[in-house]
Amino acid sequence: MATVYPVRATNQFRVAIDTNRYSVPAEYASRALIAKLSPEWICIYHDDRLIARHGRCYDRHRDIEDPDHPKQLLLWRKKAREQTIVMRFLSLSPRAAGYYRKLEQRRMNPYHHVQKIVALSEIYGTEAVARALEDAFVFAAFSCEYIANLLEQRSRKLPQPGALHLTRRQDLLELEVESADLSLYEDNAHER
Repeated sequence: MATVYPVRATNQFRVAIDTNRYSVPAEYASRALIAKLSPEWICIYHDDRLIARHGRCYDRHRDIEDPDHPKQLLLWRKKAREQTIVMRFLSLSPRAAGYYRKLEQRRMNPYHHVQKIVALSEIYGTEAVARALEDAFVFAAFSCEYIANLLEQRSRKLPQPGALHLTRRQDLLELEVESADLSLYEDNAHER
């Protein structure tokens, strides 16, 4: 015979029963649930739907977790991190949205490229990356490597060119050239 009573999941998606904590799927965190206890099993329901089943533990202060229960939470966290990176990328330039669409069309993992470009903006600054995105869009160069190359080329310090001296044609006509001393060659010829 099973005992039925209402329980509330914690924000860490656990239900406390007899000093032990049992996991429920992460999407049911902080929700009101129903627990059915039998001597062998603890079954947890939401709206008459079984959401978790654990073997009953008679030890005290134990945490019993089904490895599948946190998967949805980890997926949400990953998507939230990815969404934050994509939003940062889109805020770099008015062209960023179009650049992202082209990345999706031409690259297997556009998020990888977006992540690298956002990291480049932390190194080189958003204005430099925005300019590189504009230029890369014009040249149809859709990759984080292209952006990195543009930024690297622009960050190099080239030496300042010196003053340009032009000679006048009339100055070339007035050149004085000393005649060469050929006596050295004449001495070598007599010795042989």
